[in-house]
Amino acid sequence: MTSADETAVAVLDSDRVRALTALREGVSRGKVSHDTFQRRMEVVVTAADGGEISAVLKDLPTRRQRSRVVRTIGRASAFQQRVRQAWDIERYPELVLPRPGRHPMSIGRAPGSVLRISDISVSRFHAQLKGVGGTWTVRDIGSANGTWVNGARVVGATTLSSGDVLRFGSVTFRVACP
Repeated sequence: MTSADETAVAVLDSDRVRALTALREGVSRGKVSHDTFQRRMEVVVTAADGGEISAVLKDLPTRRQRSRVVRTIGRASAFQQRVRQAWDIERYPELVLPRPGRHPMSIGRAPGSVLRISDISVSRFHAQLKGVGGTWTVRDIGSANGTWVNGARVVGATTLSSGDVLRFGSVTFRVACP
């Protein structure tokens, strides 16, 4: 073995796949022409060491650089969304629940519902609140637009706590438990 062979770094299939993916992304973003893509692809496929692959990709932005920028923008966007959500939560009407009793409370548009909500997004028989022990649980009873607690759709029964955001269709409340 010569000294050049000793310094050569073996090329793994994963390195080739990563390089071809970077080239393909370069074409889709308009950073690499079709002819350049074909020439570089041939180099990647026939590369004997990692240095050849690095040379082919040196002028393309790396995935790590892009992901850092994307992560930073995502964090800024998420922060703005959390602030808006915190602001909105305080503006929701408060649903003050009594102490849990033996009988469930029906929620819907139908006459006779304990909590009657006259909104088209709320089903006639939408949900049910039930006292279990010293807490309240909410169960969706086949509504069209769903029942949601803190942004998660209710499947089965979900326990409610003070401060939870409870939504029936597009009608939202902030829960206040005793």
